Amino acid sequence: MKIYTKTGDKGSTSLLSGNRVPKYHLRIESYGTVDELNAHVGLLRSYDLDAESKSALIRIQNLLFNIGSSLAMDENQGEFEIPQIKDAHIFFLEYEIDQMELELPKLSDFVLQGGHFVVAQSHICRTVCRRLERLVVQLAADENENLEQIIMFLNRLSDYFFVFSRKQAKYFDTKEEKWNKEA
Repeated sequence: MKIYTKTGDKGSTSLLSGNRVPKYHLRIESYGTVDELNAHVGLLRSYDLDAESKSALIRIQNLLFNIGSSLAMDENQGEFEIPQIKDAHIFFLEYEIDQMELELPKLSDFVLQGGHFVVAQSHICRTVCRRLERLVVQLAADENENLEQIIMFLNRLSDYFFVFSRKQAKYFDTKEEKWNKEA
């Protein structure tokens, strides 16, 4: 199979169903943002992290591929069986968040992103995930499509990346700079 097909040379692309849509279509923007987030998670995973964190990030990357597949399919599913986001996936993120928070001091102020490469990259993942969540909410409304499980997963995932950034700040002994409202 060749990597280039030339079928998109005029600005349209095929969904998994075979239906063609313009490359600017909200569905394409949505699953393109899944791909962007997954690349950022891959970069995050490439840093010197503990094995447990890397394992969780690999699972998250696989789940993001599942979400991308779901978003690449319109109402004409045809013969494809698309893996779905389930409650168990949301519970996985909640469990991971709860476990990380056990090790962290309570947060009473907003913190500035950065201080260490891993912390900054975690925040990039968080913000791209929030953008993806907004796109999927819009797609669900525009297409009258039930994407509730995906939306809940993305909501938890952005929380996961925030707590992950705090865990990594502690691990790398990086001070969390608090927001100075008087700066």
